[in-house]
Amino acid sequence: MPANEYQGLHNLVAPIGARKNRKRLGRGEGSGHGKTSGKGHKGQKARKSGQVRIGFEGGQNPMDRRLPKRGFSNAPFKCDAQAVNLNRIGERFVAGAVVDRQSLIAAGLISAGTKAIKILGTGDLSIAITLRVHAASKSAIEKVLEKGGAVEIIGKE
Repeated sequence: MPANEYQGLHNLVAPIGARKNRKRLGRGEGSGHGKTSGKGHKGQKARKSGQVRIGFEGGQNPMDRRLPKRGFSNAPFKCDAQAVNLNRIGERFVAGAVVDRQSLIAAGLISAGTKAIKILGTGDLSIAITLRVHAASKSAIEKVLEKGGAVEIIGKE
């Protein structure tokens, strides 16, 4: 391959049509974007501040206010529990360790702002540990008890 045909990062060129000049509005009739500058004739959208917020219907009572508010939201009952897998606990703790909120924060498995902790049964556990957490999956509890450990479910703080 000849040296002048080498394609490298220093020889890159944008494909045709990838780089377009910006639309210069209000620069005379010959530009194609003169006079009304692409805004048409009169009306609210032709004015300088003619953009209105989403849902605005020109002063008419908008749709979101006309429709009845009904139904159920589960948001007040939402539980923000941070999940931790068993295999990650097995990597960071020694046999006989008590795994609670402070020890999980110290091990870097959860953030300090976490309110609730749930242990999931992903992976295998090779040591016996004591879990003091807010929730645990059925498989996680079975795996901990199988290795001779204990699980204590605590209430929310």
